Amino acid sequence: QVQLVESGGGLVQAGGSLRLSCAASGGTFSRYTMGWFRQAPGKEREFVAGTRWSSGSTYAADYADSAKGRFTISRGNDKNMVYLQMSSLKPEDTAVYYCAASPVYGSGLEKDYNYWGQGTQVTVSS
Repeated sequence: QVQLVESGGGLVQAGGSLRLSCAASGGTFSRYTMGWFRQAPGKEREFVAGTRWSSGSTYAADYADSAKGRFTISRGNDKNMVYLQMSSLKPEDTAVYYCAASPVYGSGLEKDYNYWGQGTQVTVSS
């Protein structure tokens, strides 16, 4: 069956960097929109970044305003791997980060994602 497994979370100081990884298995995800969402304590889950097939073997990226200029989403050569490089981290980035897959092209809506990982905790200390 389909599985998404996140890794790479941890504790980092403000201004630091982390790289999250997501390994997707049990299907072919090259044409899926792959996204990263996060949920902070007491808040709703929100879209962070997504990567969608563009043409050939290239992918385009979309970002929430909070992630623009600081986060970079990418796919591995094996299109079933997705990464989120996070830099200039802030305490408000503290959340559980989820990897998800959607058959809906370019969606940033949680309801369009039908496969989810279990999440990885990112904690940014001030």
